[in-house]
Amino acid sequence: MSKERPPEPLDFFIWTVEDVGLWLEEINLGGYRQIFKENGVNGEYLEGMSMFTTEQILRFIRRCHMKWGDFITLCKELRRIKVACLKGEQKVRQPWWAPSCLSIVFTKVAKRNRQSRVVSLKLEP
Repeated sequence: MSKERPPEPLDFFIWTVEDVGLWLEEINLGGYRQIFKENGVNGEYLEGMSMFTTEQILRFIRRCHMKWGDFITLCKELRRIKVACLKGEQKVRQPWWAPSCLSIVFTKVAKRNRQSRVVSLKLEP
């Protein structure tokens, strides 16, 4: 992904640590960019945060030296992205490593995978 522009928000499942840093800048949490990088927070990690226990959340907040308000902002922005995925408001982007001959197959699988990964949101109020 380009370092010049922010990552595609709806591809957050495959974000690198650098992509997460760009996204943090975009949502006005850029002060946490370096500490997230040091802790290896990538898209897969962000996705897994919805399954964190209270103890894991507190450990994450301490490790990243986050303020509660900033953590809530982070969670709201993640939820916004997941809801957009559920609604199908995404443009699937082929990763740089995928051969062009598989682009149609990749797009179908990526859309199905995204929808299945955020299905837990349907159960939340």
